[in-house]
Amino acid sequence: MTVDNTQLTALGDPTRRTIFELIAERPRSVAEITRQVPVSQSAVSQHLKVLRDSRLVRAEPKGASNIYHIDPHGLGQMRAWLDRFWSKTLVAYKVFVEQSSRESK
Repeated sequence: MTVDNTQLTALGDPTRRTIFELIAERPRSVAEITRQVPVSQSAVSQHLKVLRDSRLVRAEPKGASNIYHIDPHGLGQMRAWLDRFWSKTLVAYKVFVEQSSRESK
């Protein structure tokens, strides 16, 4: 399993990560996000485009604006990729503990 590098790159930017975290708290419009970050509405829209293109967020039209939500499919792919490393680490830790236990007897 691989993760699209655009997801890692997208979250590498501190402002973009803050925007992502705000959307993770609850769905928000561009205007709501702009009030929470120290950049212009135009910059927020550019950051949201990167997050959308990397499939970390999705937009749902509501009236004249969009409401941004976490994209569960894209985030799920990233989580599955990260879980693979966690699983390997736990297996290695188990082997280490069992080996240490046998050596101390």
